[in-house]
Amino acid sequence: MLEYGVSAERLDAHGSLASCKEAELLLDTDVDGRMDAFNPAELLLAALAGCMIKGIERVAPMLHFRLRGVEVTLRGLRQDSPPKMASIEYTLTVDTDESDRRLELLHQNVMKYGTVYNTLVAGTTISGSIRRAAGSSS
Repeated sequence: MLEYGVSAERLDAHGSLASCKEAELLLDTDVDGRMDAFNPAELLLAALAGCMIKGIERVAPMLHFRLRGVEVTLRGLRQDSPPKMASIEYTLTVDTDESDRRLELLHQNVMKYGTVYNTLVAGTTISGSIRRAAGSSS
């Protein structure tokens, strides 16, 4: 099993700082919010986006899948009582000339082998699609 560790410290009433390895990330922990940092729900969505992109980086060489770029857009809907992320929608946009069948194979691998994806989908409705970037050909 792999083990991960992150620590976070409150800086003041407006923000906190998370640390991992040699990286630091400013967190929006202000009750009024702040524009220069991710709040916890946005961090969750960012973790899912990172998981998807990392999954593509991992499986593309195994599938001999050629791509020039990847973009993930996500939208999470939060319910108030009890507070939780009720659903997440995403679009994976891949700049590639691979066939539609191979594009869908890439998508299946992202869903099957993503650590964050599989953790979230166990308790949250996740739906999404993969598409070819504008200007790409198949």
